[in-house]
Amino acid sequence: MKSVIYKITLLFLLTGLSLQIKAQSGRIQGQLTSAEGPLAYANLLLNLTKDSSMVKAAITDEQGQFVFPGLAAGDYFIEASYVGLQTYQSQKILVESRTINLPPIILEPNTAEIDAVEVTAKRPMIEALADKTVFNIENTLNSTGTDGFELLRKAPGVVVDNNNNIIVDGKTGVQIFINGKPSILAGDDLVAYLQTLQASDISAIEIITQPSSKYDAAGNAGIINIKLKKDKRLGTNGNLSVGFAHGRNSRYNSSLSLNNRSKKTNIFGTYSNRFGDSWDFINLNRFQNGVQYDSRTEGVNSNTAHNGKIGLDYFANDKHTFGVLFNGNFFDRERNEVNRTPIIPLNTGELSQTLIANNYDVSNNYNITSNFNYRFQDTLGNEVTFDIDYGQYSRDANNFQPNTYITGDDGPTIFENNSRMITPTNIDIFTVKLDYALNALGGKATVGLKYSSVITDNDFQFFDVFDEMDFLNEMRSNRFEYNEQINAAYVNYNKKWNKWNLQVGLRAEQTVSEGDLTSAQSTTQDNVKRNYLDWFPSGGLTFAPSYKSSWALTYSRRIQRPTYQSLNPFESQLNELSFSRGNPFLQPQYTDNLKLSHTHKYRLTTSISYSYISDFFAKVTVPEGETRNYLITKNVADQEIINLGISYPFDVNKWWSVYMSVNAYRASYIGTDESFVSVDQNTLSFYAQNSFSLPAGLRFEVSGWYNSPSVWGGTYLTKSMGSLDLAVQKKFLNDKLSLRISMSDVLFTSPWKADMRFGDLYIDGSGGWESRQVRVNLSYAFGNQNVKKSRSRKTGLEAEGNRVGN
Repeated sequence: MKSVIYKITLLFLLTGLSLQIKAQSGRIQGQLTSAEGPLAYANLLLNLTKDSSMVKAAITDEQGQFVFPGLAAGDYFIEASYVGLQTYQSQKILVESRTINLPPIILEPNTAEIDAVEVTAKRPMIEALADKTVFNIENTLNSTGTDGFELLRKAPGVVVDNNNNIIVDGKTGVQIFINGKPSILAGDDLVAYLQTLQASDISAIEIITQPSSKYDAAGNAGIINIKLKKDKRLGTNGNLSVGFAHGRNSRYNSSLSLNNRSKKTNIFGTYSNRFGDSWDFINLNRFQNGVQYDSRTEGVNSNTAHNGKIGLDYFANDKHTFGVLFNGNFFDRERNEVNRTPIIPLNTGELSQTLIANNYDVSNNYNITSNFNYRFQDTLGNEVTFDIDYGQYSRDANNFQPNTYITGDDGPTIFENNSRMITPTNIDIFTVKLDYALNALGGKATVGLKYSSVITDNDFQFFDVFDEMDFLNEMRSNRFEYNEQINAAYVNYNKKWNKWNLQVGLRAEQTVSEGDLTSAQSTTQDNVKRNYLDWFPSGGLTFAPSYKSSWALTYSRRIQRPTYQSLNPFESQLNELSFSRGNPFLQPQYTDNLKLSHTHKYRLTTSISYSYISDFFAKVTVPEGETRNYLITKNVADQEIINLGISYPFDVNKWWSVYMSVNAYRASYIGTDESFVSVDQNTLSFYAQNSFSLPAGLRFEVSGWYNSPSVWGGTYLTKSMGSLDLAVQKKFLNDKLSLRISMSDVLFTSPWKADMRFGDLYIDGSGGWESRQVRVNLSYAFGNQNVKKSRSRKTGLEAEGNRVGN
């Protein structure tokens, strides 16, 4: 969707126009108005009648006047559009050697949803709509050479914490979609996948905080949909991009996209990759039972990632469309880690010994999904969509962990305890989804059914290593198999009248699951079965007294189910002193969201929301014995969040535009676990971007974000953090070749600092990565740049895929 409020400079798209100007003397002029009066800065296109190709673009002046001068003789028609009003298309206009004065053109109020409006002009960087916020990547230079995950840090209202959890409106549990299709991954695997998506292939990021009942109920914070670039009309189109980034280490990326569309078929495909090393650090200074464990870790990841997509749409006729889609992601990582943990008894304050655990980890991951879809749509507005999806995720991981204790800081070795963990994981996901939309009761009704099946197989093999030989430790090995089926049905109704729009919906989801643990140690957690039914109402009411003002009140109930790995009850070793342990009795958490928002002139957007989360779960560190501790995900609290959000894009003048976004929220955690400390925290999140159009076709941007102290995961109290970014762009070869240079985190202020307390355990931590980087990106667009876009489809593989876990 494209939205334009104030002046936007439009380019002539016919490069030969200037050569013909002497032979052209026709002229069309007129005025655009609405019930509110003249429409300033509205968008107009002049097209040839014979093939609908665009001849000229124009915008109206302050009085709504427009003119198309210097026209060759011929037949034309005009398209006029303005956000919030219906698009107008004129009858045929015959142009000869004279001036044609058109009668006033009146644009009527738009009775369709705002995201159906299409304005032909340059997209604003931020579109703040009633149901979502759209971050248009194509209009931000600071995306230069970045990947999909880094872009989330820049998205308005989005915060990424120290564990790479994504926070929206103060809440975690957001679902990640790619082109309307949910990702099969979560945790570190999702991060790795998003890093293969290059900014040059991304057109926009949509933040949908209040999904309707037609979406799966999973996700406390709603949905973030990453929209990849697509093409626009008949012909062949492509884009090639290469990039380089350097911080402490160097990284390389490239991408290629191709699209070919005929009247009957659309074939499209993309490929992207990412190579190179990345550095990170994490320090966890732990105090437990009178002893300080000052763990300091630095790691280097050597990554090789490939991401590909290929699809085909077949347009049998105006009513029937068939499609197939295949996605593949292949990611290999080799990690070398240096870890030193000085151990200091607090009663002496002197270093007694040091644990050195320099881990080496290799993992090979692949994620393949396939989709078959069918769509029927008649002229009465009735529509049927059908999707069948199958996804498979596989990971082979081999971790060698030497643990060496030495006296003092560099004294003799006290003893060694070396181990190896081999942890293959396989996950199969199958879904079938049917949706039917029809006109009913003066509005639009939609009903749907969905079935999903998930089968996970986690094989954890623990080996003791002596004299470079591996010996299986059956007491510390296990196999965890988890099967889950979700049966869902929903109904949704939408009605528009006058200046009002009502949407109500109800979704029912039945969850049937069984977790089965096989190990040498028999426990009460070996087999856990569940069967529960949940109801998820949703609704929204919007009121637009004029196209300059819009109010929206929305409500939804959501669920966040545990990741599959977090349910595995067995224990895996992180290092000699720290372990992780799953929780088969972990309950899902439920969220009730209520939001009131107002948009003024489709620019200034203000919202206030309230969320209540019951059975909030967090990954907490629990002491065990005198020296050990383990990580486990537990239901620890109920959470209340009140959030105030303000976003405002504006133009200082013709060459300087600004976007600002502010979120202020109060998060209250009311402990339900005796070891959890209840906490209240006020947090301010700020993002701003300045874009400058300079002489010689240069564009320059200065952007930055700031987060005040906050709470991460309900347990860590963080310090302030932020980032300052710079970027410049220059285009060549009629704008087909683009060179972008940027520098991120110029002041290196994005590393985090935080502390936590759970029971008698206290941790003071910090961490970060090589966020200060210089990036260079070169992108070339070839072929017909007006290829009609491929369909954006929401497939059936929704919430299930986001729960793969680490």
